[in-house]
Amino acid sequence: MLAALATSAGHPGRTNEDFVGAVPGAVVLLDGAGIPGAESLCRHGVAWYTHRLGGSLLGRLSRGGAPSLVSVLADAIDQLAGEHRSTCDLADPNSPQATVAILRVDPEHVDYLMLADSHLLLGRTTDEGLEVITDAREVTVRGECTARLEGLEPGSADHEVALHACTEEFRSRRNQPGGYWIAKDDPQGAEEAVTGTVPRGGVTDVALFSNGVTRLVDPYGRATWTTLLERCRAEGPGAVLEELRRHEAEFSERPDDATVAHSTVRRVRPPI
Repeated sequence: MLAALATSAGHPGRTNEDFVGAVPGAVVLLDGAGIPGAESLCRHGVAWYTHRLGGSLLGRLSRGGAPSLVSVLADAIDQLAGEHRSTCDLADPNSPQATVAILRVDPEHVDYLMLADSHLLLGRTTDEGLEVITDAREVTVRGECTARLEGLEPGSADHEVALHACTEEFRSRRNQPGGYWIAKDDPQGAEEAVTGTVPRGGVTDVALFSNGVTRLVDPYGRATWTTLLERCRAEGPGAVLEELRRHEAEFSERPDDATVAHSTVRRVRPPI
């Protein structure tokens, strides 16, 4: 497996809260949730959380063996929570958290784990096409919470009251049954991840995207999943990020941290 990685901070001078890294046979991508006020809850910050969790995941994946990706994530979350539970308010819903995407490739299989709203593209052989995988629950819950804003004038008193209620409802449904799940302080959250295994022989390449990148597809409509993967293949992940930043500058869109990982899955030849 050959991996190419690219990441870009959304704001110059601010720490990139995304994380991406690779070890032989595995790639990890995390998107930190930069929630206002989190600094008062955790003295370490969101970037510290994502980088620490990402490094822990890579360390576990580099050891080889075949533990489930769920157990790998659960152990990493539990260890990290133990490192700063005594100094930080991890019970608060707004303390540092992150989406998680993990890809692991062995001679026979491709395993994946998705928690929250990053995306995984599985490039298939010509007959099988492209498969798009994500954990859609966060987006679904966000849509349910923001429905109360429909028909209200932005900036009006009614809109501000509804927006506050929407924000509180969305946060209350985080890591709760019937809501959505994200890596935070409870290792049980790993059990809620979207996971799967596919035969390696049918996979040509794989791409992971944080939601800062997938905005090119929805809501911007400036790319399709097929064109994003083709761009990764032809020019590399950095070209995707350049396209994203050009679009944001042209249309005055608010930038976000953005990260791409593209891995070519080579077929394993049997020994002679």
